[in-house]
Amino acid sequence: MVNRVVCVTLLVLLTAIHAQLWLGNGSMAYVHELQQQINDQYAANALEKSENDRLQSEVNDLKDGLSTVEEKARYELGMVKPNEIYIQVSKR
Repeated sequence: MVNRVVCVTLLVLLTAIHAQLWLGNGSMAYVHELQQQINDQYAANALEKSENDRLQSEVNDLKDGLSTVEEKARYELGMVKPNEIYIQVSKR
């Protein structure tokens, strides 16, 4: 009789542990989902870091040389030097 009670108790505990492992807050599916979210965040961070690096490089270029400022002014604002003729070519 005592043997049965011990076996049943152990079986109940084993079932509770397995239920927690498969269905609970720390379940394998939950951990897998969190790991996927972490991986997605790492990918998003890598994209943002490359964009930040590009912008930092552009800021450094603008601080260091006037050629970048001149290039941006010509390209984005259509500015010309004295005695130059501005010609814009449209691509269709």
